[in-house]
Amino acid sequence: MTAPDEITQRDLRGRSGEIMDAVEHGEAFIVTRNGTPIGELIPLRRRRTVTREQFAAMSANAPVIDADRFRADLDSITDTELSDPYAR
Repeated sequence: MTAPDEITQRDLRGRSGEIMDAVEHGEAFIVTRNGTPIGELIPLRRRRTVTREQFAAMSANAPVIDADRFRADLDSITDTELSDPYAR
């Protein structure tokens, strides 16, 4: 993921159609006024399908989970702790 491009308030005003098209296609922008960042334009998250290959690539560095240890951890949590996250 790359850092958003910076655009000036004047650029946004003058090139709004072009910039909104870019946002619609997944680009993000930091809007500046007098050199100071004042806002961020980001695309809305939309449902999208992730292929098996994409999921495998994203998961390649995920830690391995020991199923027995995970189950034991879950079993050690009381019903009160499950319903009240501040009970611990």
